[in-house]
Amino acid sequence: MATITAPALAPEQLQSVRGTLRSPRRLKTEVLGGLVVALALIPEAIAFSIIAGVDPRIGLFASFTMAVTIAFVGGRPAMISAATGAVALVIAPLVKSHGLDYLVAAVILAGVFQIVLGLSGVAKLMRFIPRSVMVGFVNALAILIFMSQVPELLGVPWLVYPLTAAGLLIVFGLPKLTKAVPAPLVAIVALTLVTVLAAVAVPTVGDKGALPDSLPSLFVPNVPFTLETLQIIFPFALAMAFVGLLESLMTAKLVDDITDTRSPKTREAWGQGVANIVTGFFGGMGGCAMIGQTMINVKASGARTRISTFLAGVFLLILVVALGDIVSLIPMGALVAVMIFVSVATFDWHSIRPSTLKALPKSETLVMVSTVVVTVATHNLAIGVGVGVLVAMVMFARRVAHFVTVDRTVTEVDGVPVATYKVDGELFFASSNDLYTQFEYALDPERVVIDMHTSHLWDASTIAALDAITEKYRRHGKAVDVVGLNDASLLMRERLAGKLGAGE
Repeated sequence: MATITAPALAPEQLQSVRGTLRSPRRLKTEVLGGLVVALALIPEAIAFSIIAGVDPRIGLFASFTMAVTIAFVGGRPAMISAATGAVALVIAPLVKSHGLDYLVAAVILAGVFQIVLGLSGVAKLMRFIPRSVMVGFVNALAILIFMSQVPELLGVPWLVYPLTAAGLLIVFGLPKLTKAVPAPLVAIVALTLVTVLAAVAVPTVGDKGALPDSLPSLFVPNVPFTLETLQIIFPFALAMAFVGLLESLMTAKLVDDITDTRSPKTREAWGQGVANIVTGFFGGMGGCAMIGQTMINVKASGARTRISTFLAGVFLLILVVALGDIVSLIPMGALVAVMIFVSVATFDWHSIRPSTLKALPKSETLVMVSTVVVTVATHNLAIGVGVGVLVAMVMFARRVAHFVTVDRTVTEVDGVPVATYKVDGELFFASSNDLYTQFEYALDPERVVIDMHTSHLWDASTIAALDAITEKYRRHGKAVDVVGLNDASLLMRERLAGKLGAGE
């Protein structure tokens, strides 16, 4: 008797919360994915709290409120948002100089900024980030994830190394045998049982800091509502808003590629703002999308819906408040193994193959490498991406500048010699600067025609270049006609010609 196979679901259908709740198999994936993420979040949140200079509970509660809130208001299903190192680095100076209340006020203001930026369409700027910058962003993040685990392997008892090796063997080997249970969860549970039953003394999650024993409560920052307060928190809030949005939107784009789906980036942008406002009013340190935990959820665990994001926050709260004594026993070696696995899985190995590097233009490779180097050197994804985009712009302008050609011909019209220059290409600040040198001012006859039928004027630099060309011909006693301008170019020239100081 023939077996009827159910049709495969489209990627978009796998993101359906209702459909997942009706499928025990898919629901199990979401639940286990959320649990693994929650376990991985605990030491990360504590570490980021230390970086920011606040109590560990501030980072843990921020991770809970961010994850739960973004599960409802965010645009990218299965993406994890929580307290992050990028945000911690931004706000650390404010905590040191003014304390927790000013930090919370800055987090709330950053959320407001993110809502405004999201509704104003800042997410649409993502299309201007080249693929080479995206690859550099991913590779740099993989390196940073790995580097963040190195301190956990230095100056520790020797038993940490075989524990970590065993964890790596599980997370890399188990998926080849079965994917019924997430390998990271198996590694964490198995290694915790080994260390507890064998009474092995190794660094644990409990060594990172005390876990909270109560639920988060409403918190209103005790700061004066004055212009002076705004001047203090404004630069930190703005920096946090931009860094958070950039990291979140880049991570959302990466998850789109992995899951072969699309997500509303505008919703994700203002959703991050809402999540930060909620987090602020619960006394959290704020946050944004976490690519490491997102990769655990999406790649390692196979989660696809908002359920896993929501449960990650819920499980985190349950683990640290109700089961804190048990969670504190988890050996750091197990979590290091999981994060190394995430690092390896995140890195785009195809991008550094000799065949790939040989096929790519050198400018593309330079953009990718500059993004990686700056990100790793500064430990700041926003700066790395900004430098990558800047290098890509310079490389693009340099390349396009050489696409403009100028061909000179001399003919006779009614017995009068005429020099005709045919300009072909896009004229803007980079390409128009060389345009001035392409003409034979002294050798040309008294009549010159510049044919612009196959070119376009993009900016004031080009208008100024044309003004300089016609002015130089005038000083040589020669007449110039510029013909063939399209409507947009003609309108720009009529508006700006003679007003830019050419020839003065």
